[in-house]
Amino acid sequence: MKLNSIILGEGQALLILHGFLGMSDNWKTIGNKLAEERDFQVHLIDQRNHGKSPHTNEHSYELMAEDVKDYCEQHSLSNIILMGHSMGGKTAMLAAAEYPDLVEKLIVVDIAPKYYKPHHQQILKGLTALEEADLDSRQEADKLLSEFISEKPIRLFLLKNLNRKSGGTYCLKVNLETLKENIEEVGKSLPQDKIFKGSTLFIKGANSNYIKEEDKAAIQKQFPEVKFEEIRNAGHWVHAEKMNDFYKAVVDFL
Repeated sequence: MKLNSIILGEGQALLILHGFLGMSDNWKTIGNKLAEERDFQVHLIDQRNHGKSPHTNEHSYELMAEDVKDYCEQHSLSNIILMGHSMGGKTAMLAAAEYPDLVEKLIVVDIAPKYYKPHHQQILKGLTALEEADLDSRQEADKLLSEFISEKPIRLFLLKNLNRKSGGTYCLKVNLETLKENIEEVGKSLPQDKIFKGSTLFIKGANSNYIKEEDKAAIQKQFPEVKFEEIRNAGHWVHAEKMNDFYKAVVDFL
């Protein structure tokens, strides 16, 4: 599979994997800073069934980890730094454990290797309504989505998935049908025998409950060289909510 990506700068390859229902564009500001200020070649990747990458009937961490390996082979990348948020963090964890010779350092953003119950039902209902509607404007889309999701920042994040068709109407970039069918896959835990011994950073938002204190022992078993960083006054979208603090934590680790 040939994943879509935005490539910024020159230097050691740093691959960034977005979260569920996200896309490479979500990371452009941080990607540009890492490329311009720190001399990395930053690869902002659309994972399968997201953004401009291919849509398939399958969606699993095993496949997405393999997609990362294939991407590195296609672009002749080695000795990479791999960073992922949420779903992308789980992809990054598995890719690092499966292909340790490829990954020098791993950064996992606000996700643990444990199982999470499906909790995106309301968001998926809202996106389904968008997909079924005949929309003429983004304002119309936001109004419809507000019937399902009250938080404006989450709606703005989701509305990045809107794509204007040649006739002027809108469709979704994300492969909603496959993601709905495979929603249990998104919450799956990383197998406990998958271990990455390289240098690893887990970043959590202090206001987020995705990584709990009791998760740290299990994380340390699978990532023995781990460091933990907590960003104050940040939730699950820590990189967007406290970008400067997040950026400093990443740069200090690298």
